[in-house]
Amino acid sequence: MSALGAMLSRQPATGRTAGLRAQLALAALCAGYGVGAAVGWGSPRLALFMGDFGLSVAALIAAVSCFLYARAGDIRFRSAWLLFSLSSAMAAGGNAVWGWYEVVQGRPVPSPSLADLFFLCFAPPAIVGLLVLAKRPVTRAGWVCLVLDAWLIGGSLLTLSWSLALAHTAHVVNEAGESVARAALSLAYPLLDIVLVSMVLALHFRRVNVNRSAVNTAIAGLALTVVCDALFTAPLLRSAYHSGQLLDAGWFAGSLLLAYAPWGARRHEEDNAVDAVPEARAVSRPIAGSLAALTPYLAAAVCTLGILYNVVEGRRVDRVVVLTGCTVVLALVLRQAIMLLDNIALTHELAQKENYFRSLVQGSSDVIMIAEPSGVLRYVSPAAAGVYRRDAEDLVGAELASIIHPDDLGGVVHELRRFLAAPPRDARTTRIECRFRSGTGDWLHVESTVNRHEGGLLLNSRDVTERVRLQAQLQHNAEHDPLTDLPNRSLFTARVGRALGGRRAGDPGTAVLFIDLDGFKAVNDSIGHQAGDELLVQAARRLQESVRTSDTAARLGGDEFAALIVGDGTRDQAARECQVHEIAERLRLRLSQPYRIGTGDVRVAASIGVAFAEPSITPKDLMRNADLAMYRAKAGGKDRVELYAPQMQADVVRRSELVARTRTALRDGEFALLHQPVVHLATGTVAAVAAQARWRSSQGILFTPAEFLRAPEDGERAAELSTWLLEEAVEQAADRAGAGHAVSVSVRVPASRLLDRTLPPGSVEALLTRYGLPSGALMIEVADSDPRISFDELEQRLVSLRRLGVRIALDGFGSGYAAVNALRRLPVDVLKLDRCLVEGVVESARLHKITSGLLRIAGDLGMQSVADGVDVPEQVRALRAMGCTHGQGMAFAGPLDEYRLRRTLIRGKYPVPGLGPAARPVLAGGSIPLQTRSHDETPVPPT
Repeated sequence: MSALGAMLSRQPATGRTAGLRAQLALAALCAGYGVGAAVGWGSPRLALFMGDFGLSVAALIAAVSCFLYARAGDIRFRSAWLLFSLSSAMAAGGNAVWGWYEVVQGRPVPSPSLADLFFLCFAPPAIVGLLVLAKRPVTRAGWVCLVLDAWLIGGSLLTLSWSLALAHTAHVVNEAGESVARAALSLAYPLLDIVLVSMVLALHFRRVNVNRSAVNTAIAGLALTVVCDALFTAPLLRSAYHSGQLLDAGWFAGSLLLAYAPWGARRHEEDNAVDAVPEARAVSRPIAGSLAALTPYLAAAVCTLGILYNVVEGRRVDRVVVLTGCTVVLALVLRQAIMLLDNIALTHELAQKENYFRSLVQGSSDVIMIAEPSGVLRYVSPAAAGVYRRDAEDLVGAELASIIHPDDLGGVVHELRRFLAAPPRDARTTRIECRFRSGTGDWLHVESTVNRHEGGLLLNSRDVTERVRLQAQLQHNAEHDPLTDLPNRSLFTARVGRALGGRRAGDPGTAVLFIDLDGFKAVNDSIGHQAGDELLVQAARRLQESVRTSDTAARLGGDEFAALIVGDGTRDQAARECQVHEIAERLRLRLSQPYRIGTGDVRVAASIGVAFAEPSITPKDLMRNADLAMYRAKAGGKDRVELYAPQMQADVVRRSELVARTRTALRDGEFALLHQPVVHLATGTVAAVAAQARWRSSQGILFTPAEFLRAPEDGERAAELSTWLLEEAVEQAADRAGAGHAVSVSVRVPASRLLDRTLPPGSVEALLTRYGLPSGALMIEVADSDPRISFDELEQRLVSLRRLGVRIALDGFGSGYAAVNALRRLPVDVLKLDRCLVEGVVESARLHKITSGLLRIAGDLGMQSVADGVDVPEQVRALRAMGCTHGQGMAFAGPLDEYRLRRTLIRGKYPVPGLGPAARPVLAGGSIPLQTRSHDETPVPPT
């Protein structure tokens, strides 16, 4: 037998200690009373006492027990148990009256007496109670059959009883000339007993299924009482009867059984609900049904025996016997005719239901299987051919365990053992999902609903392979990037968590790499998003090929990737860091190789941040550390690998604090506006002033823009600061113009701020109008380093500003990514060289040539030029010789407050190094001229 079969055959065992003790106590009590009655109780008076008052106490106990049970909680058939209580109370009263005469007064019981009234009232409540417990018919034919069955039993018993004793009793009473009351009393006891026996027998086959054990025990107690009554009715036994004999033990046991029925039998019923063996129930029902079918024939046989007894004894057949026998035969004929019609209807209904069942089973797409307790399949529906691709006949006789996948068998056995061990009322069905072997050898995912069936199992199974595949696909889609099919951030985080836990917990060799593709945005903008997607797919393939199978490569979003390098248990942390750094370097080189997109090659670089696991670190913190290292790599020049250091987190905290302090400083007015003169290199005159912001914190620390615009949230703060800077610069320029110091002011405004749609429309125009700044007094410096800015929108915005007399300077020229495009598209008046070009113009011949060429382009386009960061005289002489028109830097003056600026404007000029009397300026004039036409395409002037 297989393991599954052995498990199915196993039945749970529970103890019945409490119920067994109660039954043993009941048996001991009845046996003790029987022994005492058999030996005569030791004295005649004690025998009379126990025979009268002992029976009265037992009947009173039964009455109280049934009454309390009927009043306890929600009890079905409450009225039946109340009637049984009343019946027992009548028996207790009759025995008490009998004891009053025999024990108290010491004289025989008169006949008739009050005791006879109590005893006669015992049977009617019991009969009505049994009727209440009987199962009510649901059809008219059922009611007729119930009446006929009752008469068959009662008539047959009356025929037998009349033939054996009642006829003789009636004859004796008639010859003795006794009164009608004495005659009726003599016949009332046996007739009521016959009715009660008839009801007991009829109820035995028609009792309800509710609390069956309690009903059976009550019927047994009443049946024992009736048997004793029948024996007492016999003339020979009655003439020699006196209280305390062995016959009283039967009445005593009947009363105690009725008292025990509702309580002890109910506990026995609850135990059987859990421990009942289905096979036993299945066997008992056919036997009960057979006895119910034989009842009419048994009744007719009893009636026939009564008639034969009279014939054999040579007696004349009494008219009562003949009349009763004829009615019994007639009732039997009618009963059989009704049963025949009922059987024909039931046969037709059964055949119809069988056809329904066969059609349902054969037409169902689910497979229905029945497994016996040994685990062997005894029935398999025809749907198995379509679901399992195996004929149902091939599966019949096979063990259920033989078609279940070995990896799933343990879980199935565990679930089925739990299901069979649970009470049926708590677990009617269960559901299992496992893999079944198909006829082609494949494993199908099958979901089965399991029910109990005669000790075995009834399985309703369906193929859910496609559903399982769909769920797996949905799970895969939820955890993987749809473009590259790499794990996404959610799955990557989960795998990092598993790597930090389990058997590798605390391994410092585990590392996380964060990867960002430098220049990917330019690929999207230049050759399109489809090409960008192809580049990402190729990059993902390279990343996947560069890591081990035990590692994880993932795409976190956009052009950000990540890799989890699982530790190998190496104790040498320095060697492990060197190894992972080499892996990251190889990966950077691999990702930085050209990508074949369409017919051309595209290049991007990779910035990689590496972070190693630490004791008790969380996945979130480890990934954050790798992210910080990656941003440090990008800030350090891109296309490089950076290892995480705790200082990076400290820098983040410092920048966060700086962000909060900057917001407070802007609100509290801690920012000050300084101006640096822009000097004409040919004459030394102050042509303009450049507005610059400085922050003097409450601690007295002076921050430059390079220091307080370093945090990642620069965009928001820079926007607020540029708005403040523009308003302050325009306001102070208007004040200086009113004081007679008319000089233009240049303000650096990010291009994104000019195109910010959240700004009120015409904000710059409104400032000029509010402060009455003359035309040409404001110059806006626009940087060309932001690749997200649309040149079309920026060109339209700058053209509208130039119409108001605002001059435009291209700031940071020589360091941006689209300098040539900006020169070609934007309406620029002034070209401002980046500080990086000016710093090495004297020392580097290569840089000297680059700067000279850029200045030549500006001159050919008719633009003025401003060199930023002119700090030493050698730079002044070199720039002037190259043709640069203006300079700004420490060679002339640093940023000045308003007081010093006005003193400088009064003086009007600075000494220019190398400018002698014979020197000839490159361009005459000390001001930056205003260009009046748009530079959509600036023509080259003739030489």
